Amino acid sequence: MTDSGRHGFATRAIHAGQDPDPTTGSVIVPIHATSTYAQDGVGGLRGGFEYSRTGNPTRTALEECLAALEGGRHGRAFASGMGATDTALRAMCRPGDHVVIPNDAYGGTFRLIDKVLSQWGVQHTPVALSDPDAVRAAVRPNTRVVWVETPTNPLLNIADIAVLAEIARTAGAKLVVDNTFASPYLQNPLELGADVVLHSTTKYVGGHSDVIGGALVTSDTELDAAFGFLQNGAGAVPGPFDAWLTLRGIKTLEVRMEKHSDNAEKVTEALLRHPRVTRVLYPGLPDHPGHEVAAKQMRRFGGMISFTVEGGEEAALRVCSRTRLFTLAESLGGVESLIEHPGRMTHASTAGSLLQVPADLVRLSVGIESADDLVADLQSALA
Repeated sequence: MTDSGRHGFATRAIHAGQDPDPTTGSVIVPIHATSTYAQDGVGGLRGGFEYSRTGNPTRTALEECLAALEGGRHGRAFASGMGATDTALRAMCRPGDHVVIPNDAYGGTFRLIDKVLSQWGVQHTPVALSDPDAVRAAVRPNTRVVWVETPTNPLLNIADIAVLAEIARTAGAKLVVDNTFASPYLQNPLELGADVVLHSTTKYVGGHSDVIGGALVTSDTELDAAFGFLQNGAGAVPGPFDAWLTLRGIKTLEVRMEKHSDNAEKVTEALLRHPRVTRVLYPGLPDHPGHEVAAKQMRRFGGMISFTVEGGEEAALRVCSRTRLFTLAESLGGVESLIEHPGRMTHASTAGSLLQVPADLVRLSVGIESADDLVADLQSALA
């Protein structure tokens, strides 16, 4: 699709990288289920493809679409969000380098940095990214990456991307924004000065809890080349069917995110009124400490909510076990609503660290069911 940057989000989601197939006219990108490609003589590649770990037309369509949605020049798709995370950090860091991370980062990200990359000599400092002065104090001469989640997982804190981009730039570091919670529809970090955007496309981008994937998007050609080298060299690539499923999910991203946000707002209102709920964490609330920044850099506030309940951990566990429409499961961002206990589930790896999450915390991924049904389900579980 020509001039995709001039088109609206929904148009890009449906058309970017997805022109009708030139051979058959198929309006949907084919699943190119092949491992290798015939060459017209040694080095005579048809369309630039030689081996599907290195490149596959279905994957290329996904990568072009993701880049268009984030306003970047280059996109790379991976077999998982953690595959994308590992690639980004290993492309930008060497032994002895330092990374600034959120003090409430996703448990898988923390585990990778604290337990895996530390063996490679990469150092890290957890810090409240909502506090620019704390970030400046955490930066060292060997800092290569400032790693940002906004909203964070699971405490839904907000970081000012433009401010952190300037701090990273001044320090000679790169700003990477994990945009999974917001999705490209609600937030575009590259426009705010970030160097790299990361997604677990498993979540809102795919949107149907049926495919695992990850992505990196940047406008930095040198960084993209480094990502591409590791994508091919380490091989954490998605298969063509995974790429195709993710593309299919992307087509409805705008309408889904609007519904997720609508429902989350109604669920938030109900939780605020419930006597057993002691705190509601949602950036759309006017009294949320990051509300003004979120309103400035996000279209809406998304479908993720966390809350605490009176009675501590046991009460939180009871709530998680008693819902019927909210399914007790890890992950997020699908059309169905999910509930989980971060301390025992997605963030168990942070136990005993500075990133340990509150024991009475419950996290919701609000789906696109009827909002009244979701509210009734939570009220029953909290009764």
